[in-house]
Amino acid sequence: MFKLNGLTGFTISRNAITAKRLLCGIGTSNIGKSSIEISDYPFEPSVVYLSASIAAHEIEAISLEFGVCKVYVKDDIVFVSAEKKKELAHFAKVHNLKLIPYSWNWDWLLEPYLDTEFTKENEQRVLERLLENGFTATEIDAIRAEVKKQMYAYNFDTMLWDWCSLSLSDVLSAMRAKYNKVQFRDLYSRALEIEKRSPTNTK
Repeated sequence: MFKLNGLTGFTISRNAITAKRLLCGIGTSNIGKSSIEISDYPFEPSVVYLSASIAAHEIEAISLEFGVCKVYVKDDIVFVSAEKKKELAHFAKVHNLKLIPYSWNWDWLLEPYLDTEFTKENEQRVLERLLENGFTATEIDAIRAEVKKQMYAYNFDTMLWDWCSLSLSDVLSAMRAKYNKVQFRDLYSRALEIEKRSPTNTK
């Protein structure tokens, strides 16, 4: 058994397997003139699972503000790499598509699993924002309890060590590695509903 910086070959191999299972990515995308082509998309409940084309007229809205781009279609949210942000912005302009603000709900819910420490004041601010968006304290605790173990594995066992932000795509990647198809389909639906909550649509 070889060692590298104190890690055994077994540990390195185990971490590599864990990373491969948890860090599934979001597939690849190509922004065409009138459609977005998606391939190798990993989330089976999605309308673009494995490969599909999204026509411009099928898109309800697009979020470009932060991190991974999100394309909202009926009953689904499709992720597009941040590297495509300029192309996607041009696509939205050409087809007069609605641009919407970034949803921070999952980022706030997943803050405890970042590679950083937050003050009590910061935790209180996050709680207040979630409450404003229609969550209850009990629900917040339940959501975090469900994803806690997987999110720690996702961010630390894989040596990702993200200290800035974990979001919807991250929790789906993490939970995909744990749940069976039926369980993940249920989680997927709930995760999208959580992502879409805001003060205006919870009244």
